[in-house]
Amino acid sequence: MDEKKVLEAFMAGFDCAQVVLSSVASEIGLDDMAANKVSACFGGGMFCGGTCGAVTGAYMAIGMKYGHCQPDDGEAKVNTIKKLSEFNGKFLEQYDSLICKEILGYNIGTPEGMEKINEQQLLTTFCPKLVSSAISILKETL
Repeated sequence: MDEKKVLEAFMAGFDCAQVVLSSVASEIGLDDMAANKVSACFGGGMFCGGTCGAVTGAYMAIGMKYGHCQPDDGEAKVNTIKKLSEFNGKFLEQYDSLICKEILGYNIGTPEGMEKINEQQLLTTFCPKLVSSAISILKETL
């Protein structure tokens, strides 16, 4: 998904985690509504500057495709962790952190941080590029 489409999704009210997860929903057996609902609380590092929403959206997709769901399924668990590590490695080649407030330089979960983010228009300039990159990395990983 290119940056323009990501920005359109943001303008429609969706957050980074939702855009990432819904971009691969059909490939992992989710419909768009389920993808958007399950990822609704993860944008902006869970709206407190924690793990980047694009990253958590990717983690959800990896879990849906590879996650272990039966007791004592060590092989699936190892494979899931391998895919998670693969995503992290590729993401960290492009960005210095997996943490939203470290990536943006400001904490989206504080009024002061949000003011700086809005002043610099990071949600409409920087974040669409990051989300587009995360989607590309995710598709390579899946």
